[in-house]
Amino acid sequence: MMLRLLFRALKSPQTHRKAVCSACMDPKDYLKLYSPPPEVRGMTSLNREAFTRNITVPALRVPVKVLNKVVKSLKNVIIQRPGLSRVVPEREGNSDCRLVLLDPHKVSSPSSFSGAEAEALRSFSVLLELQDYQMTLGYENLKSEEVLEAVLPLGQDVTSGFSRVGHIAHMNLREHQLPYRNLIGQVIMDKNPGVTCVVNKTNTIDSTYRNFKMEVLAGEENMVAKVKENGVTYEFDFSRVYWNPRLSTEHQRIVQQVKPGDTVFDVFAGVGPFAIPAARCGASVLANDLNPESYRWLQHNCKLNKVDNRVRTFNLDGRGFIQGPLRQELPVLLKQKATLHVVMNLPALAIDFLDAFRGLLQHEPPSDSQLPTVHCYGFSKDDNPARDVTHRASEAVGFSLENRSSVHFVRNVAPNKDMMCVSFSVPKEVLYSSKPTVTECADEPAAKRQKCEEAAQTT
Repeated sequence: MMLRLLFRALKSPQTHRKAVCSACMDPKDYLKLYSPPPEVRGMTSLNREAFTRNITVPALRVPVKVLNKVVKSLKNVIIQRPGLSRVVPEREGNSDCRLVLLDPHKVSSPSSFSGAEAEALRSFSVLLELQDYQMTLGYENLKSEEVLEAVLPLGQDVTSGFSRVGHIAHMNLREHQLPYRNLIGQVIMDKNPGVTCVVNKTNTIDSTYRNFKMEVLAGEENMVAKVKENGVTYEFDFSRVYWNPRLSTEHQRIVQQVKPGDTVFDVFAGVGPFAIPAARCGASVLANDLNPESYRWLQHNCKLNKVDNRVRTFNLDGRGFIQGPLRQELPVLLKQKATLHVVMNLPALAIDFLDAFRGLLQHEPPSDSQLPTVHCYGFSKDDNPARDVTHRASEAVGFSLENRSSVHFVRNVAPNKDMMCVSFSVPKEVLYSSKPTVTECADEPAAKRQKCEEAAQTT
């Protein structure tokens, strides 16, 4: 069989066939076919033309009258490359047949076809004979990871993943990738339609305003993003506020617990991913954020989503919000037996703010009042993160929450670092303590507060 295929290939007058057919080539040779030329290694300024190379892939000659059926039957082995046609005309101009291009990683000889595929081809009277088809593979036919793997030094991690925030692709590059950062940014923008700006985080998230410094790697320097999450539209300056697209499911999980008529206190509201959906559910919301920019965009998004009549906004420190507006509203709401939620999504510090609930009220409400349910987020590097956040929350409120709370795993944010949410009803022994205890570990530095107050006056 192999000799017969070789004889036919040598005998063929078609100029686009090589002397040795694909059935006779070592399959390992095909694994290198999609790799860009080695000369691109170390490139720091993107030269798209340098990625062009000629390759050879296996092809199957198929009569036009059964072409669609054959393509459907071979869907698992047909070539799938960005911008490449799967079906091409024969170069001799034969209008009765076409060439179906196959993936060389999956097909190297007629025996590569599965039993079902081979049977389908026989039923369509298609000869199980492969021929080699020469074609040009360019930058536009490569995936982003293939481009970056070819450019970055051998043996080093390749980053092609990013967070999408509207038109912005947000990356976290490692030290060894920084010399190639502009090339990486351009590749990400080229390969992802709709991305017109690529940025790289240049420091850790600031715990005070929850934003971070970033540099533009490629594209326009427009940081005002528009995103849609769970049916809600948000607009904000991504360079000046906190937004994490990976928290969409968590936002939805909490909001699904909110019913019409409930009241939600959002202590660290950001631009509104908890507050606005809760208001759309029919809840009354008091939303707060220390960052003046977040406060401004929170107000903007409330109007954008037409819930500004259900959301009251505040630009306070989290502790000031709990001991101010929240404490002022609680007595009346408890008498009304309303269902109350307190959301505290500042995982780096939120647990430290729980002590603000100690002795918050003086007079106990009716015994059948429903005390506020707190949803407090925290990071943990402990081997048992659920136990860890429960223990830390218990210490903060000064009362054991063991068997009085539930813990939900949110996401893994780094190796050995988990984001958790501990939920509990504030014990009355905490809320009505006669000796309120307020620690200062989570207070913002005085200079930061002053800066916030000054900025708030100018917004």
